[in-house]
Amino acid sequence: MSTGEDPAPTPRPGRPPQRVRVTSPRATLLSPPTTRPVTRDIDEHTGVGEVYMRSLLRSQRRLAGTVLTVVVLCLGALPTLFTAFPVITRFRVATVPLPWLILGCVVYPLLVGASWWHIRAAERIERDFTELAGAPPTDGPDGGRPRP
Repeated sequence: MSTGEDPAPTPRPGRPPQRVRVTSPRATLLSPPTTRPVTRDIDEHTGVGEVYMRSLLRSQRRLAGTVLTVVVLCLGALPTLFTAFPVITRFRVATVPLPWLILGCVVYPLLVGASWWHIRAAERIERDFTELAGAPPTDGPDGGRPRP
């Protein structure tokens, strides 16, 4: 203290004392704990990355199997329905046999609906996997909107 400065400012009457910031010289040496991102495990084909990828593929396979089962059961039920109830084959709507009308007006919307369901569910699975992996989400076809 050769310059004659007071180490701490004296409080002025009627005012609170001025704050002094105290820091440790070692504070700059500390680094935040390093975490290993999941995407790195996946890219390097580690055991953890393999578990994550198997989980993603298992979820996608389960979804595909579910959609395929529903579509096959619905489409497979039509010939069974026509065979079990032959009276259906005798009905005509504006000279079009009812089975043809059912095949033309029910099957295609069923396929479109199953496709829509599969795409939405697959996007949800991938979005959940991306959140789990900790990677920043990308804007997908749904515009990055949160899922309902």
